[in-house]
Amino acid sequence: MLTNLKVDPEQLPKRVIVCGDPKRAALIASKLDNQRQIGENREYHSYAGTWKGVEVAVVSHGVGAPGAAVCFEELAKGGVQVIIRVGTAGSYQKEIETGSLVISSAAVRQDGLTSQLVPAGFPAVANRHVVDALVQAAGANASDLKVFEGITLTLDVFYSGVLEFPHKLYQKAGVLAVEMENTALFVIAALRGMKAGSILAIDGYADADLLESYNPHTDVMAQAIEAEALIALDAVLAVSR
Repeated sequence: MLTNLKVDPEQLPKRVIVCGDPKRAALIASKLDNQRQIGENREYHSYAGTWKGVEVAVVSHGVGAPGAAVCFEELAKGGVQVIIRVGTAGSYQKEIETGSLVISSAAVRQDGLTSQLVPAGFPAVANRHVVDALVQAAGANASDLKVFEGITLTLDVFYSGVLEFPHKLYQKAGVLAVEMENTALFVIAALRGMKAGSILAIDGYADADLLESYNPHTDVMAQAIEAEALIALDAVLAVSR
């Protein structure tokens, strides 16, 4: 039994979709055939079923890199081989509007967790086969949405303190968006031999100069999350284990 996920590894498929919100995990899992819950503990809600005849799991990991890392590590211990994160993020670029999708090819490590796992120069990079599968699946499932591919930033902080966010710096560097878990996923996947990727629905602008309002609970966001879920489900099947 996986300690924190409370999942029997024998019930865990080798292809997994992960997301932060347990309610989103249930939503994605509802799309599967033969859907069933295989574990529940704290923020970790786990489901299994089939997508187009192939066994897939959906697992929620909560908010932030440390808690998400617990999920990713235990999925690796359970024998998972392909893992795709379906998340949300704030945009750094004007053309990447709310409701757009971003496929992360790599992530800037501004989290605290991965610095305790690997040296400073160790990259957080998505698996190229997963990135390609996400791009191809996006072409089939998101023809009415704008889809971007590039570097994202993982940052621990959501609400500011006395220090300024580094948004301007990374915006100038061409980073597409900011979120809170990708570096944990990419680094742990590299260490544990999993193939990992991430697709993000943009729920607003992170840069205060671009931000006019922030409301992640809109019809536009619901459409984007629906699209990225379908993209991830198709992509996780397309990647060879």
